[in-house]
Amino acid sequence: MTYSGVYVPDLLAIETGVVRRLVEDGVIKDRLVVHRAIISELERRARFNDFSGLEELSSLRRTCESKGVKLALVGEANGGKKLSLEALNEMIRELALDLKGTLITCDVVMAKVAEAMGINVLHVKPEGEMKLEEFFDNRTMSVHLKEGVVPYAKRGQPGKWTFEPIRSSPMTREELQTIITEIMEKARSSPDGFIEVDRESSTIVQLGSYRIVITRPPFSDGLELTAVRPIVKLKLEDYNLPPKLIERLDSHAEGILIAGAPGMGKSTFAQALAEYYKRKNKVVKTIEAPRDLQLPQDITQYSKSVASSQEIHDVLLLSRPDYTIFDEMRDTEDFKLYADLRLAGVGMVGVVHATSPIDAIQRFVGRVELGMIPSIVDTVLFISEGNVKKVYSIETTIKIPHGLKEEDLARPVVMVKDFLTDEPEYELYVFGERTFVVPVKRGLKVPSSVVTKALEHALSKVTPDFELEMPEEGVAFIYVPRHYLPLVMKKCRKKLDRISKRFDMHIEVRPMA
Repeated sequence: MTYSGVYVPDLLAIETGVVRRLVEDGVIKDRLVVHRAIISELERRARFNDFSGLEELSSLRRTCESKGVKLALVGEANGGKKLSLEALNEMIRELALDLKGTLITCDVVMAKVAEAMGINVLHVKPEGEMKLEEFFDNRTMSVHLKEGVVPYAKRGQPGKWTFEPIRSSPMTREELQTIITEIMEKARSSPDGFIEVDRESSTIVQLGSYRIVITRPPFSDGLELTAVRPIVKLKLEDYNLPPKLIERLDSHAEGILIAGAPGMGKSTFAQALAEYYKRKNKVVKTIEAPRDLQLPQDITQYSKSVASSQEIHDVLLLSRPDYTIFDEMRDTEDFKLYADLRLAGVGMVGVVHATSPIDAIQRFVGRVELGMIPSIVDTVLFISEGNVKKVYSIETTIKIPHGLKEEDLARPVVMVKDFLTDEPEYELYVFGERTFVVPVKRGLKVPSSVVTKALEHALSKVTPDFELEMPEEGVAFIYVPRHYLPLVMKKCRKKLDRISKRFDMHIEVRPMA
């Protein structure tokens, strides 16, 4: 089909190469009019080292010259000031209306608004499957695309995957921009797609089962797209959990943490648990940022990217779900929201990144009072390689902390136990102004000479005089002159913490008598 008359492209149609291809194919003839505000925007981006738009405009001009299409610049530039996309689109629509021309766009919203204004529209829609889907097969967990770089894919299953190139040729800017345009178009027009976050330099999209993150200069050093798709959907029964744990999840656990390293299957387990509670006739809702859990329609999913923590807090307290799945808890605000809702009586299931199960509990230390942790979190499930590898229960007791001897040091202690064996593994307690996390269950015994040497190396350059006391395995007391104590705590604290973690022991610095 061939069009004639005046054509007014928007920014997206130019930078994706759509207009140039229409001219090359002879679809568009006669006159092409570009608003000067588009050139100002492309110039502004070039100052952040993104020249792709200007290069595409230059290619468009050369193509117009070779095909005999007149290219004109119309309107006023914006003087290098940053315009919002909405303001720029409004200027382009007004230009098309004044010239009685045809607007060229790839944006469904732009097309709908222009049609409502009575403007002729040439809407270039994506057809068939998205080009993004060509990079996926039934083993692909995620695809990583960046301009100028060979595309890579993560293939396998949670905990057992490889990171491998998809092809030998690198992605071009035009190819990647075309994929992004298709994604945005599909997300706006598809009932199972939505744009979670849309900033100038980053966009987060949920499209069917795909969670897509797009970054642009100057935030990233090049145009980049990462798409993640779950390849496994399980029921809770598929995990073959012990009956004792199933019984706890059914009737006792209301403050649950699902912990694990990235890519180990935390969200897959959270989905299974949410659907399990739903089958038990519980009211289940989720808090996500972005919303990427694949759940039935009757489980409402709230977006933390759109609503504030206070709004989510108010809505959940008024609707009173039996369980709320809080996916991807990251910052202090997330942990406080989890704690507030749990203390208000809402059953909470939080998903956190952690390399060990105790790390998940420590994420609450300093954010809430230590003695409140067992009231907020009662069960920790650690996921590794797609399976539940460790289960902790948490309770409070009054006792002398592990490693201390004097009876007058008895205090509230948070006990972290292996749920299946009921054996204590960690104790958390406050001593002075510090919170200590002390391992109780020991592994291989470390020779005291090795620990002594490590401690002496850490202390010798800070204090000339110190004494070491190791009253039992896994416990070390360091005595330093009182006037050196502040210096040791300042200079050696991180080193001592590393030694404590390395040898799985409790280390305490005390003043000499």
